[in-house]
Amino acid sequence: MSLLKSLGALRHLGKAPAIRTRPKLIVLGMMTRHPMGGIVWLTMQYVLGLARLGYDVYYIEAHGGTPKSFMRADDDGGIAAAAFLNRVFTRFDLGGRWAFQAFHSDGRCYGMSEQRVNELCRDAALIFNLHGGTTPRPEHRETGRLVYVGTDPVDREVALERNDPAIVELFSAHSVFFTWGENYGRSDCKVPVSSRFTLVPTRQPVMLDFWRPNGTGPSDVFTTVGSWKQLWREIKIDGEHYAWSKHHEFLKFVELPRRTGQKFELALGGCDDDDRAMLERAGWTVRDGLALSADADDYRSYVIGSRGEFTVAKDQNVRLRSGWFSDRSAAYLAAGRPVVTQDTGFGSVLPVGQGLFAFSTLPEAVAAIEEINGDYHRHSRGATAIAREFFSHDRVLPQMLAHAGLSAHALQ
Repeated sequence: MSLLKSLGALRHLGKAPAIRTRPKLIVLGMMTRHPMGGIVWLTMQYVLGLARLGYDVYYIEAHGGTPKSFMRADDDGGIAAAAFLNRVFTRFDLGGRWAFQAFHSDGRCYGMSEQRVNELCRDAALIFNLHGGTTPRPEHRETGRLVYVGTDPVDREVALERNDPAIVELFSAHSVFFTWGENYGRSDCKVPVSSRFTLVPTRQPVMLDFWRPNGTGPSDVFTTVGSWKQLWREIKIDGEHYAWSKHHEFLKFVELPRRTGQKFELALGGCDDDDRAMLERAGWTVRDGLALSADADDYRSYVIGSRGEFTVAKDQNVRLRSGWFSDRSAAYLAAGRPVVTQDTGFGSVLPVGQGLFAFSTLPEAVAAIEEINGDYHRHSRGATAIAREFFSHDRVLPQMLAHAGLSAHALQ
């Protein structure tokens, strides 16, 4: 008797064996809008982390934003954006598990077919809206399984407080809400807490094996990657302005190289010649952050090859004490590279003082650099331990899944 006939006979007797399928999960992302190494790693560690936990994972871009980096005068960028995604997913052995829906143009679906995308949206156990960057479409919201993952706290939380119709509508389409604001809801956090939507703090999941140095020793330079000037998205609360652009914060610590004798390099986007010259006169080395970030593996090599990270945070996160912690800093920790970063309140959750240092003043930043250089190996081990305990994908993601109602037994 054939297998099909055997199964048919068993079903007739009411004894057919249960055939378990892995729950399907979808990650809605925005890599073609920001095709940079940091965003690729941020996104793929969600996709790959969920897959490594045993789920059937797919990636879809349906945000409708223009893929500006891929557009030409006579081209909407769809083909080039799709080719980019194909390279990324082929590189991670996930070819065929992605789709780019060109809603900025003709709506054409690249990668998986539109029919397949609709089937997945219908059948998915959960759909993660990464960054909250995709305006939910009917196929995303109709199952009641849409999960908001906010990676930049403050501005949307403020908009919710003000009952901004667009933001309220966005949140209303979701059933579960996460924020990278580690300190959100605590007594010292000034970010408004929504009375309507319950945001749960979470953080970037990290695939630890991707960041192992594998024989690459640290250099003698503390580095970071980021944007210098971004003169938009300022907010006003109770008559006080809170800035988005990080250059305001970097300028507070511009004397750090002279105060420590340590080498520092900033890989920056949005830094003009005058600002670059000012930084170099103060002892910083400055390189093109966009060129560095054009390739995900170059970006990773830069992190792994650094002595550690020195960086700042946005004024909004610092003064409002959101507890935001950078996905890039998490990667430095995973590589065993100590991190010295501006205090946003993340110390309420993450341990500081060994491998990770939070500072508010220039003397505190100087002391942190000197402490790391005084016993580098101890702080390198401390960085790795923090990454393993707090950022490893097999710790972060199961907690998110359980809160969203998908427990580990779903895979058994």
